[in-house]
Amino acid sequence: MRHRYYNHQNYGEYRHLRNREHHPRVSIGIFFIVLGVALLVATNDLLDLGDVSSYFTWETAMIFIGVLLLLNLHFVGGLGLIAGGIWFLKDHIFIISPETFNIYYWPAVIGLIGLAFILSSIFKKKKDLNS
Repeated sequence: MRHRYYNHQNYGEYRHLRNREHHPRVSIGIFFIVLGVALLVATNDLLDLGDVSSYFTWETAMIFIGVLLLLNLHFVGGLGLIAGGIWFLKDHIFIISPETFNIYYWPAVIGLIGLAFILSSIFKKKKDLNS
């Protein structure tokens, strides 16, 4: 009898973690959507990186995984990976000047990570209220 109570008690403690995850089909769908967008950007050279093989590097893999994490509501980890990937690609992306990039990049990233913590707590509270 005590064993059942213990299992029921653990279920209550971890129920909010189970509800936060997407259904596996939703995660697979998100993966293919993001992959399709990445291929669209690469085949049309929208970031002026060159040929398609220039888009599929470890830096862009960091950004890709970060976007997947963001879409799966893992804000802090997702933003961290995206920020790191963009930082390592900064010499290849010529959207803004390097001086401007170096001045504003890390303060913006730190502010976004703070926003990610706030969003994570809001989503957690909504999930806790719904369960």
